Amino acid sequence: MKKRKNKLYILGLLLIVVALSSCSPQSDRNGSVGRTHKLFFDDTRSSWLGEGQRPLAATIWYPATRTSEETDWNIAIFKAGRSALNAELALAPKKFPLVVLSHGTGGAAFQLSWLAERLVQSGFIVLAVNHHGNTGAEESLLLEGFTLWWERAEDISATIDHLLKEPTFGHRIDQTKMGALGFSLGGYSVLSIAGGITDRAQWREFCSEHLANPICELPPEAGVSIAGLEEKIASNPSIQNSFSRSARLFQDKRIKAVYSIAPVLGPALTKESLSKISIPIKIVVGANDDQAIAKYNAEHIANNIPNANLQILQGVSHYTFLAPCTLKGNLLVKDLCSEAKGIKRTEVHKKVGLDAASFFMDALYK
Repeated sequence: MKKRKNKLYILGLLLIVVALSSCSPQSDRNGSVGRTHKLFFDDTRSSWLGEGQRPLAATIWYPATRTSEETDWNIAIFKAGRSALNAELALAPKKFPLVVLSHGTGGAAFQLSWLAERLVQSGFIVLAVNHHGNTGAEESLLLEGFTLWWERAEDISATIDHLLKEPTFGHRIDQTKMGALGFSLGGYSVLSIAGGITDRAQWREFCSEHLANPICELPPEAGVSIAGLEEKIASNPSIQNSFSRSARLFQDKRIKAVYSIAPVLGPALTKESLSKISIPIKIVVGANDDQAIAKYNAEHIANNIPNANLQILQGVSHYTFLAPCTLKGNLLVKDLCSEAKGIKRTEVHKKVGLDAASFFMDALYK
């Protein structure tokens, strides 16, 4: 468990450091990818820092005019793709389908840029939110962000609300064609949006019998162990309030299809709620994933959702789905950047990206 915690700790620290650079273009692109950043706020919830409303820091990728100048976007040890910052939105078509992205524990929106760009190449606008308290894009990582998972579903819905009111993008989105995609804890989040309901007692019971399972441990960034969590709850009214809402249905019926990559917290989602999910669901996981172990998560979830499509990728691990690493990352943080023999991260990204685009095209346009 210490090895996993150290990896998450390093990741959380590295994501706070941002560096931008530009270099040569990619060769398999069709049209230009635009990118912009927006800071929204959820006025129905407070910041965990006790200072104002809950922040919803969003990244938006979109089809840009062909004259837009793209540059490489590198952040810390990761290559976050190639896009044109604040480029003009393409004039046609009049309406675009939308896919919302949810990042993994302690991560950030940019780590799914490889997916976002592939979806934009297929004609989608892509919206991603950095989940408050659980993202390295903020100055600090917070206990609340790591333990109150269901808050993420509300982040997704609230960010969609704001985007639909945004002057540039709102009127260009086809609200009948909206999907959601998430990785790791984001995979759980989009399943919550699809109708999965969290049962903390069910999760605690599972963890009492599977103490070594990665989903039963909190990373060091959370600042407390599972054993010490109850004490924190008792002394924190905001956490108590969130726990009182944990078993709610956070389904967003605007979302018509969900693509979940290496989801976690399978034992926390009730079988009854999963059995009621009726929208198209695709679940992808690596056979070598030792963080989101398929047996307890992806397979369990897929077995309880009618007609869910499960795909297990041989040789692929959990961190394969992170953005590609820079040379510095490959040299210094091999646990996050290296792959099993015969596995190339960029090839897996291309395969999964094309599959996700095909899935959403079929699900949203059938």
